[in-house]
Amino acid sequence: MSVTTRNLVRSDVTEAADPEPTTGPPAPRGWAVAGVAAGVAGAASIVLSGLVDAVYRDDLRGDAQGITDALGEQTGILLGFHTATMVAAVALLVFGVGLSRRLAARGSGSLAPGLAAAGLTGTAVVLVLGSGLDTELVFGLLEPGLVEPSVGVLFNHWIGTVPWCWALAGLAGTALWTAARSGDVPRWLGRFGLVAGGLVLLLGVSPLQYMAGFVGPVLVLVTSLGFLVGDRAYRSAR
Repeated sequence: MSVTTRNLVRSDVTEAADPEPTTGPPAPRGWAVAGVAAGVAGAASIVLSGLVDAVYRDDLRGDAQGITDALGEQTGILLGFHTATMVAAVALLVFGVGLSRRLAARGSGSLAPGLAAAGLTGTAVVLVLGSGLDTELVFGLLEPGLVEPSVGVLFNHWIGTVPWCWALAGLAGTALWTAARSGDVPRWLGRFGLVAGGLVLLLGVSPLQYMAGFVGPVLVLVTSLGFLVGDRAYRSAR
């Protein structure tokens, strides 16, 4: 009679059944919701800024006092502009960090996550600066004679230009294209990022840099919606 035994040489080696596959928690998408808010608020900021048109009116051309008085009648619009701009700035920061994390999760050490975060963070800073004179002047315009006419003219030019400078947001679009080439994000999103982001960058480096404000919020809105309602391959792999 023979007896067969098995003695493991290493005590740390054991035989066990394969563990059952587990599904991780769903990928958080709050950052994508923040991106939707940033895109909508950014578009509202552009529209409201364009409505403050005293300095561009032909009947007030060269009339600094008349421009300042007209601005005093638009304080409601100015308050709406300030709120929309600051909401966009804060939401852009959240979206930028979330987008960077999403790209890094499927990336291979590329620069795309860092560029996306840096571009959107820089744009948020520009928006804060674009609304930075509001605290000093919006309520000051309500008191006749408190704001110097020349300052009122400068203020109108300021909010009609600086908050429109979304150039750095274009880096997020090109980052999407880079990630899409590696299969890290949906291909359509990468193509959209290349077109919209590239256009934002081209406009931003041109003397007509304010025109980037027309495209930047759209870039952020469509991108965030793409990750919010799409991106199923990534979420299903969690």
